[in-house]
Amino acid sequence: MGRSQNSFIKNQKVKKRMQKRKEKEEKKKERQENNNKGGELSDMIAYVDEFGNIVDTPPEEETEKKKKE
Repeated sequence: MGRSQNSFIKNQKVKKRMQKRKEKEEKKKERQENNNKGGELSDMIAYVDEFGNIVDTPPEEETEKKKKE
């Protein structure tokens, strides 16, 4: 009687482990699929305008030329 109880418990532990592995792999796949957002370098660049504000558009070329002259 003790022997069958032990084998049953062992089988239950193995099932739990396998289920946890499956769940972990599923979560990993979901993260990989959702991780493809963005990634472009141009999307991550920020510029500072002449007033010190952070903007996402590059400064105008003409204003830089005027400052150098």
